[in-house]
Amino acid sequence: MRKFIMFDLEQSLDTSITHPVIAPAPRKASPFFWTCKRAFDIGMSLLLFPIFAIAFLSLLIFNPLFNRGSLFFIQDRMGQNCSMFRLVKFRSMHPIDKITRGPNDPLETDRITAMGRFLRKTRIDELPQILNVLRGDMSLIGPRPDYYEHAKTHIESIPGYCARHAVRPGISGLAQTKLGYSVSEDETTRKVQVDLEYIAKVSFRMEAKLVWETIKTVVTRAGA
Repeated sequence: MRKFIMFDLEQSLDTSITHPVIAPAPRKASPFFWTCKRAFDIGMSLLLFPIFAIAFLSLLIFNPLFNRGSLFFIQDRMGQNCSMFRLVKFRSMHPIDKITRGPNDPLETDRITAMGRFLRKTRIDELPQILNVLRGDMSLIGPRPDYYEHAKTHIESIPGYCARHAVRPGISGLAQTKLGYSVSEDETTRKVQVDLEYIAKVSFRMEAKLVWETIKTVVTRAGA
């Protein structure tokens, strides 16, 4: 079992990014808010940990039968301050040696496995990200982190994209609940605008609303 749970989540900064850095979006919420937000992230992640553990043990049995390959999917994503971290999910797609999908290409739905469709619809595939939250790479609510190589492209082409990384990325967030999955540069540009709106206007009330919207999405299995 040890080989399934040992993976490198070391954080690093890619100094090859040479674009002019856009000033971070203003964080208007108080330091007290951000302290409470972090405490909530840790508390909720600990409450969710038994559910993650049950899913993990169940997939140890079912994964070899219906989703052969590695149990986890680990990918470099762009996090706070444009640093790189390793996001972890339960794998829901057929593995490939190299990512060929471009930053504005649609999701490769043909690669999603039969079990993967169930994991995605129930959001079980997202559960391992509580490890990223506990580590401090992510928050429960915030801008969704993009694949690192795609993010570097977006920084060069989309105004404000760098500024959306002024806060920790989230498992869910305002852009996810309002817009869903982005599959074009125009949609990503709109996502950035909504992410900057979240950073500028974030409050206890907004955070509570987004948590509630996320719970409703999970329970109703809405969205892609």
